[in-house]
Amino acid sequence: MLRDIIEQNEDVKVNSREVQMLKEHFGGCFNNEGKFDLEKFRTLIGGEINIVEENQGFNFLGKSYARMITGQESLTVIRPDNEHNSKPENRDSENIYISGDNLDALKHLCKSYSKQVKCIYIDPPYNTGSDGFVYNDKFDFKAEELSSKLGINLEQAEHIIDMKKSSSASDAAWLTFLLPRLELAKDMLAKDGVIFISIDDNEQANLKLLCDEIFGVENFIGQVIWKNATDNNPTNIACEHEYILCYSRDRENIESEWKSKVSEIKDFLIKKGDELVSQYKGEELQKVWKKWYRSHKDQLGPFADYKFIDEGGVYTGSRSVHNPGKVGYNYDIIHPKTGKPCTPPMMGYRFPETSMQKLIDEGRILFGEDETKLVEIKVYASEYQDKFSSVYVSDGRTGANELKKLFPEHKQIFKNPKSTDLIEHILSFLSIENCYIMDFFGGSSTTAQALFQMNVHDGGNRKYIIVQLPEPCKPDSEAAKAGYKTIDEVGQERIRRAAKQIAEANPLFKGDLGFKHYTLEYFEGDTIDRLYDFDMNSEMNDNDILSKFGAQTVLTTWLCRDGYGLNPKVSEVKLKDYTAYLCGKHLYLLDADFYQDEMAELIDKMADTTQNFNPDVIVVFGYGMGYSTRLMLDKNLRALADARGNKISLDVRY
Repeated sequence: MLRDIIEQNEDVKVNSREVQMLKEHFGGCFNNEGKFDLEKFRTLIGGEINIVEENQGFNFLGKSYARMITGQESLTVIRPDNEHNSKPENRDSENIYISGDNLDALKHLCKSYSKQVKCIYIDPPYNTGSDGFVYNDKFDFKAEELSSKLGINLEQAEHIIDMKKSSSASDAAWLTFLLPRLELAKDMLAKDGVIFISIDDNEQANLKLLCDEIFGVENFIGQVIWKNATDNNPTNIACEHEYILCYSRDRENIESEWKSKVSEIKDFLIKKGDELVSQYKGEELQKVWKKWYRSHKDQLGPFADYKFIDEGGVYTGSRSVHNPGKVGYNYDIIHPKTGKPCTPPMMGYRFPETSMQKLIDEGRILFGEDETKLVEIKVYASEYQDKFSSVYVSDGRTGANELKKLFPEHKQIFKNPKSTDLIEHILSFLSIENCYIMDFFGGSSTTAQALFQMNVHDGGNRKYIIVQLPEPCKPDSEAAKAGYKTIDEVGQERIRRAAKQIAEANPLFKGDLGFKHYTLEYFEGDTIDRLYDFDMNSEMNDNDILSKFGAQTVLTTWLCRDGYGLNPKVSEVKLKDYTAYLCGKHLYLLDADFYQDEMAELIDKMADTTQNFNPDVIVVFGYGMGYSTRLMLDKNLRALADARGNKISLDVRY
C-alpha cells in the first residue's frame, strides 16, 4: 500500500524512469554492475539510428525535478463513489470521472490504460497572469536531499524549493508543472493515438519546445489557429485567436489523411434532398430544388455550390476527374448531344478510359451544353468529406451559451468553457467510434458532453476518462452561490444535465450516458505513522488500518495497479465466513480473521481441478494477517504449486 510506495519513491532518481525503459527494452546492454554499455547499444542498433552526442535539449529551472517526480508513484488511493456508481444509469457505465490531481490520476491510470487511449484533448492553464495558475505540489524536500537526488548544486536546489514554496507562476514553474503530465500522457496514448493541447500566446512557444522533446519533433502533426474572438480594444496587434497543438504517439501509425464526414449542414441537405426526391421527379425536381437553393445559398457554407439534384440526392460538379500536377490519361470523351470530343483538361484525365466509361454509364459524369466545357464528376452531399484546416473559426462565446442552456438558473456557472462544437470538430477527423478519449484538465466537462452528442449522432461507443482537481470554487462565483463547493462538482453536474437533455431528445438512444466516479485521497499524519510503526513480523493484525482506507478503496486501487482498470469484473469468493475477491488471475485477501480454517478452504478450492479456480497471485493486505499465518500460507502455496506444476505467487502489500 502506501508504505511500500513511500519506500520505493525514496530510491527514485532523476533518470529512474528512463533507465527502467532501457532495461525493459535493452536489458542486454547493462553489465553485471548495472551500468549501461553504450558501445554494445551501438552494435545492437547497427547503422539504423544516428546517435547524436551534441548537447541538445530544452532546459529550464525545475526540469530535472519534474523528471524525478514523473518516476515516483502516487501516494493516493482511489476511493470509489459507491452510492453514485450503483445507480442504474451508472452501474454498467464505462465512462470514468476522477476527482483529484491529474498527476496522481495519470500515475494510477498508466498501470491499466497505458497505450489504450486513442485521443487526448487538454485545455491546461494558459499562465496568463490572471488565470489563477500557480505551481504547487505535495512533495517536500530539503535542499541537500534534492541536490543529491537530482545531481545539482545546493544553490540550484534552493531555487527549485523557492519556486515551489512561493507558488510561482513563472515560465519555469509552468513547464515544471506540465512536463510530468505530458510524459505520462504519452504513455497513455495508443500507438496510433494523438494529443491536442489548447494554448495561447503566453506559453505557446514553450509548449511547442516541450512537446518536441517529449513526443519528438517527427511526431508533430500540426497547429490549428482557432479564430474565436473579436478584439475591440487592440493595442498594437488585435489578438483574436488561440492555438491547438497536435502531436502523435508515433506518426507512422496514424492515418495518412484526416477527413471529416460530420456536418450538420450536410445532414440537413441530405434530409431536404430526400424529402424533395420523394415528391418530385425529373425537371420538376430540379426546378423546385433550384428555387430553394437560391434562397438558402448564403447559409450553406461549404455546400454553396451544391445546386443540382437527382434521384441520388443533392450534388455538385467536381473537376477531380482531371489529373493535377502531372500528365495523366489522354483519350476522347464524346459529348452526348454534339457528338464531338469534349475539350480535354490540360494534364489529361485521372482515370484510365475503362474507368471513365464506367462512370459515364452510371450517369456520374456531367457534361456542359456543348463539347467546349470540361467534363466534371457528380459529387453527392452524402459523399462530402471536409479537410482538417489549420484555421478554425467559431465564436468563443458558444461554450458559455451552452452552459447557460444547461444551467438556466445561473448567469455564469463556469468561466471560459470550451464549446462542444470545438471538441466535436477536432474528433470528427479521427476514426474513434469505439475507444477511450481522455481529458485530464476536465473543467466544466465539455469533452464528456461532446462525446455523448457524437455517439447519438453516429451510433458510436466513445468512452471518456475525465480528471478534474477538486479546486474550491471562489466564494463570490456563481458556482459557489449555487452551492457547489468545488469545480469537479460543477463538471459532474454538467454531465448529468447533458445526459438528461440528450436522453429526452433521443428516446431511442440506448448508449452509455452515465459515468463511474472516483476520488483520489491522500492519507497523512497519524495514518502514515501507523503504517510505519506496524511491525511486519508481528503475530497481531491491525484491521483498523484497513478501516481507515476502506476495503473497497484498497481493492479499487490495487485492481487498477494490477492492470484491471476501473471497470473490472470482480467475483466474491467465500472461504468459510471470510470474503476474498477474485479478478482475472489475482485473488485479494484484505480483511483480518484469515486463519487456519480459511486457509484450508482456500488450498482445497485451488487444488480441486473440477472448480476451475486457479489464481496465479494471492495478494494480501499485510496489516491484516499475522506473520506466522503468512509463512504458513506461503508454504502451502509452494506445495500446491509443485503439485499443479505452475508458480503461485504470494504478494504481501503494506
